[in-house]
Amino acid sequence: MTVVDDTTGVTPGTVRPLSVAVIGTGAIGQDLVSKAHRSDVLECALVVGRNPGSAGLRYAAELGCPTSADGIDAILAAPQAFDVVFDATNAMAHAEHWRLLEPLGTLLIDMTPSKIGQMVVPTVTGPQAPTVRNVNLVSCGGQASVPIAHALANAFDVTYIEVVSTVASTIAGRATRLNLDEYVATTQHALTAFSGVRDTKAVLNISPAVPPAPFRTAVHAVVPGADAEAVRGVVAAAAERVRAVQPGYEAVACAVSGDRVTVSLEVMAASDVLPPYAGNLDIINSAAVMVAEQHAARLSSVAWTGAGR
Repeated sequence: MTVVDDTTGVTPGTVRPLSVAVIGTGAIGQDLVSKAHRSDVLECALVVGRNPGSAGLRYAAELGCPTSADGIDAILAAPQAFDVVFDATNAMAHAEHWRLLEPLGTLLIDMTPSKIGQMVVPTVTGPQAPTVRNVNLVSCGGQASVPIAHALANAFDVTYIEVVSTVASTIAGRATRLNLDEYVATTQHALTAFSGVRDTKAVLNISPAVPPAPFRTAVHAVVPGADAEAVRGVVAAAAERVRAVQPGYEAVACAVSGDRVTVSLEVMAASDVLPPYAGNLDIINSAAVMVAEQHAARLSSVAWTGAGR
């Protein structure tokens, strides 16, 4: 019996491993390296940063991944283009990275809220790999909230959506703080794009709480004539789909009061390098690796079809 992963379309043992590179050696980059290292169809071929003494480069080297402190220049100097490049830098740098990598035919998976590429939320957009060359993962808050917003808008007449995400300050890196405006704008844009609701709002809180609190996202929606039981059923089904990708995802509460719906989400990380409270990084990285594995399955399918002609 052949087993196929429904989330990626990957049949174990049938997909050619893709060469991947990671730009960025912070917490996101390190976790991406870890996840790629564990993948059956991704081969971490290069990890680049700017600081030769960074913990991220040391970690990648310990896993046996080639490393460089020459940043994007090292990727451009490689003798062969990489199949996939994860960009874990910031929105401003991503624009330049895309300009340089676009001619190479590489799939660039954007971990920043640049809003340049095609927005993808895998549990909403489905198991088929995007055919574009620049994929944007929106934001951590977008990955957590869009599945719920999309499900509610598909089932009910939703007139307003507001999303408030809270991340621990100890895991909110420099790039996150630099891109706060971009985070808000891109998350709000994604909410409208995936739900069809024009009136949306996104908020990001960085919490200094000690000990650090888990990543939490609250989805507030106005649903005229909301039926509490029906709303809870829709939310539960959407959360179950996300858990297939991110087991630490949970809808901890779903309150309905008149036409006001509030869904409280919590995401715990399951990672070799991230603390449990860093669910914000784990959920977006899990989505990124899924997109890369879907791309691997698509390329193998194309090659197989071509070989059979």
